Amino acid sequence: MDDFLKDRLIKYDDWLDHGQISFSSKIIPVRESFPAQQWVLPSEQVLEILHNAQFVAVQNCGCRVHYSRCDNPLEVCFLLNERGEHSIEKGRARPVTVSEAADIIRKADEYGLIHLTLYQPDHEIYALCNCCPCCCHDLQLMKDYNRRDLVVRSEYIAVTDEDSCTNCGKCVERCIFDARTCKDGHMIYDPDLCLGCGLCVTVCPVSATTMQPRDR
Repeated sequence: MDDFLKDRLIKYDDWLDHGQISFSSKIIPVRESFPAQQWVLPSEQVLEILHNAQFVAVQNCGCRVHYSRCDNPLEVCFLLNERGEHSIEKGRARPVTVSEAADIIRKADEYGLIHLTLYQPDHEIYALCNCCPCCCHDLQLMKDYNRRDLVVRSEYIAVTDEDSCTNCGKCVERCIFDARTCKDGHMIYDPDLCLGCGLCVTVCPVSATTMQPRDR
């Protein structure tokens, strides 16, 4: 584990030990994975969070700048309220409207990035980033160091109609949590590994996969 991840993990474990946080981040389903009429219902949706913030700024993703392991977009990290204002004062971020943020989020989905809300000790969301598994500190800690306690699943899960599925493999390529694999030309889905990001929905050419509430 490199020093960047080690420092982050030490901070998380200290907050967890003192009961200051219950987790470090939470998966948010991509907006496009929901039918239009369903989009306004889940309170954890990305634009709902940004609409409710008093102030929103955007800056380059610190993890992606640090590791530089991919060519995904950099300016995808949203900072909310005082944290956003502070970053603008320091010259690290710029103010952004919700409309501009929506365009950034759509682009992030095209690149297969995961929406993560980030929490500080008072359990308030201070940032919302669009993350890749090769650079994101939380996703690396979860996947490479088995710290699944740090990242919380969304309240939704992907459900695939096997009769409609054409086994094209697009959702397998899209899933970073290894919930979908291919075996003998067939897509194999393990719902226990699904964290509910919704990225598999947006690439299915036959709409065989949908997002449903996890407790259904």
